[in-house]
Formats: sequence, structure tokens, C-alpha cells
Amino acid sequence: MGTKLDGTPFDLAAYAGQPVVVNFWGPSCVPCRDEFPLLMAKLAEHAGEGLAIVGVLTDDPPELARRFIADYGATWPTVEDPDKAIKAAYRVAGRPQTYFIDGAGIIQSIQIGEVRDADFERQYAKIAP
Repeated sequence: MGTKLDGTPFDLAAYAGQPVVVNFWGPSCVPCRDEFPLLMAKLAEHAGEGLAIVGVLTDDPPELARRFIADYGATWPTVEDPDKAIKAAYRVAGRPQTYFIDGAGIIQSIQIGEVRDADFERQYAKIAP
């Protein structure tokens, strides 16, 4: 799929069999910043079910994202998308945009705009093991 902010390769296939939330975001996006603590809380809440979150940095420089992630202490990988190929493949309309993918790798739900608690739980129910 790409390269993480730390320069290591990333492949979404490594999460086969797990529910995955792919979040297209950027630190200059206010709704992205607002939903970040919720994503952290949901990752902790559903960790026992194997939930994985993957960020895709969209339309912002890596330096800003590294600082933002460090400030929040986020633990999930963020993938760079310098040529916007991932954004194009997922047909991302804007930020934030979040995909809920089941353990078989099938997108079950898409959230355009900020994810709030009720949104997350409703869509996570479609991919929970």
C-alpha cells in the first residue's frame, strides 16, 4: 500500500482477518484533529477484538503529521501518499474520510466527514468479528 511515516514499508494485507479502519486525514484538517482522540479511544476499546486503525496522510506534509502523532501518542501506522495514488484508489472526496473494512478485506462502510461516537459504533458493528 505504501510507506509509513517512519520510512518502513506498509501493506494492508498484513491485517487480513482483522477489522480495519482506514482513515484519510491530515493535521491541518480541523475535523480530522477533532476525531483523532475518538479514534484513539475506539482502538483501545476494541483492541480485544483485533481492531486495527491505519491512517493515510492526505494533502499535508509528513513533518506536520509526525509532530501531531507524537503529541497525541498515537500508535497506529500512518501511510504517506505523496503521489495521491491511495487517495485516488479509494476515491477519497475530502478529509476526513474513513473506511470500515472487514476481516475478509471488504469495505463494508464509508464515512465522509468527521466520525463521531455513534457513527463509529454503527459502522464498526458491520466489521466486528
